Amino acid sequence: MVIGAGPVGSYIAYRLANLAYKVAVLEKHSKVGDAVCCTGIIGKECFDRFPVANNAILTQSSSAKFFAPSGKYLRLSKETVQAYVVDRAAFDRALAQKAQEAGADYVLSARVENIAEADSCVRARVEYNGKSSDFEGKVAIISSGFGSALPQRLGLGKINEFVLGAQTEVNITGLEEVEVYFGQDIAPGFFAWLVPTTHGKALAGLLSRRSPGTYLKGLLSRLSVQGKIISNDSRMSYGGIPLKPLSRTYSQRVVVVGDAAGQVKPTTGGGIYYGLLCADKAVEVLNDALRSEDFSARRLSSYEKGWKRKLSRELEVGYWARKLYERLNDRQIEQIFDLIQANNIHQSLLQSPDFSFDWHSKSILRVLNDNSLRKAVRSITRRAPHF
Repeated sequence: MVIGAGPVGSYIAYRLANLAYKVAVLEKHSKVGDAVCCTGIIGKECFDRFPVANNAILTQSSSAKFFAPSGKYLRLSKETVQAYVVDRAAFDRALAQKAQEAGADYVLSARVENIAEADSCVRARVEYNGKSSDFEGKVAIISSGFGSALPQRLGLGKINEFVLGAQTEVNITGLEEVEVYFGQDIAPGFFAWLVPTTHGKALAGLLSRRSPGTYLKGLLSRLSVQGKIISNDSRMSYGGIPLKPLSRTYSQRVVVVGDAAGQVKPTTGGGIYYGLLCADKAVEVLNDALRSEDFSARRLSSYEKGWKRKLSRELEVGYWARKLYERLNDRQIEQIFDLIQANNIHQSLLQSPDFSFDWHSKSILRVLNDNSLRKAVRSITRRAPHF
């Protein structure tokens, strides 16, 4: 049983169905792709590795502008494509279609209320067709997104470190590249964005610990005054993004994958690529478990060991950098922009073999391992943690 028909859940269903297993996907919404709150920026590396939904691409990106609180900006540009902007609803539906074509069964409007291990299966209590029904499987994959209560009910812990996001579609004119905005009055502790999609449209949004809708209204007002957006006729969508992983992502007959497991970049909040990488590891471990009929926690623990070998460094360094940034005020953010520009750090990072849209730890540590830069950043942040 796969619980949740987002990208990670559908990809796991696709992989397992291709291995000739009988797969049921339980999705609480009436349509796949409903209620998505995501900007849909996915790195080229992800599409190269997982070419399963390329028909959902709206546009491509090779550059971006990063704005300081004062309005001055740094522009980062590469000759090659760095990322794609996708229609997230179409992306989700394309992955679900792949899974269904491979043989997976989708049960929509099926809200999983609880999961419990039985003698020779795992049983899910599901609200379906106006009544509670039991679904059984040999193993359950929880990929139901951030905020699911299922991991906590299974004793796997709860993610308490998270951020809230708000986003809306806007009409634009003349905007050709992604813009990112920093400042405590704009998106306290985090950042805001304006991402062109297609046909004079863009997505405007931000992340914040509190009141994201209020801050988004302020952002839209700023962008309107600046002439960057013409109008905003769409409703706001909201979502939560985990900043730290779940304390444990497996138990007997159960694994947790994707946003539900906290497998998300703390720097940007992006979770699709990391979730798909962890999905591959989950499929590998589950295939071995299904062939050996061994669904013990000990057997499934290799899933967590595997994904942590791949991602732990990224998650830890990214979280540390995120917490450091949250402590900065606008004056300090401005000083860091000045420091980057004066030392041409942004260009040296772009030319470095360590630069990656999806892997940030090497770039972060490369900057902070430069002795002169480390001293300068220390002087700016003062009471920030030691580097």
